[in-house]
Amino acid sequence: MLWRVRTTLPDRPGTLAVLAQECGAAGVNILALQVFPGVEAVTDELVVRTPEGWTLEQLTGLLEGAGGTDVVGTPCTEAALVDQPARYVQAARAVIARPSRFPEVVAQLFDAEPGDATTGDVMEMTVGDVQVQVRRRAAFTATEHARGAAMADLVSDVLARTPTVLGSSARRMGGGATPTFEVVGRTVQATVQGVVVGVATLRPAEPSAEPGLHPVDLEVDPSWQRRGIGTRLLSDIARLAAGEGAQDILLSTRADNQAVLPLVLAAGLRGRIRMSADVLTVRIPVRELRPLPRA
Repeated sequence: MLWRVRTTLPDRPGTLAVLAQECGAAGVNILALQVFPGVEAVTDELVVRTPEGWTLEQLTGLLEGAGGTDVVGTPCTEAALVDQPARYVQAARAVIARPSRFPEVVAQLFDAEPGDATTGDVMEMTVGDVQVQVRRRAAFTATEHARGAAMADLVSDVLARTPTVLGSSARRMGGGATPTFEVVGRTVQATVQGVVVGVATLRPAEPSAEPGLHPVDLEVDPSWQRRGIGTRLLSDIARLAAGEGAQDILLSTRADNQAVLPLVLAAGLRGRIRMSADVLTVRIPVRELRPLPRA
């Protein structure tokens, strides 16, 4: 069985040799190794093949017996054996080709995991006024923080050089039609020639959520996407929420939704995008926004 496992070893000669010797004696084959240096300790990420039937507890015990601490492991596939520098090159090429994929790409690159949004370690990267966060059980090293910041800088450079990549208003409305936007209760609607093509709805705060945090549903008809409608809906629903006394709004969608980063950037809003496996959430503070006027 294949495992991806991280452990911290003292930064002194021979510690890695001891770990390799103990693994060999137990029949555990080290297939890949990545070293993240530190000041007084070194974090090692290994991909290992254990004898059939081994559990994470057994593997953890083996590594701790060899001097490792802070052991975190998870089952993996042979995809974990892909050369790490190659993974970063592929990720860079992906975000250059399509910067809107940045949250999805970095989540995969740094092995973001599902789980409670308040547990595990967090790495935060900034693109414009948007903070992108990924979370996992294993602590992020200083090397990984530097790599994440470099990836975010790359996206910012690409967006600055190619403003149209946001696609907020690059395409003309079909037949020259212009949408109208109106507030109906706690909903903002986009209508074209009497047909609703986009809706943003401010939902009541969940009883178990933080006070002032309101979920938002936002949907644009597929045939009318990438025409600035979602951007306007997000901006208007944020201001509507401010008028309702909300502190923050929260959008949730699938992790591969490439419209989210351009949407928040084009709306000119500060936001925090969190990635956790296949779920993406966007939290936007609205308390300082000017409320949306009502008719």
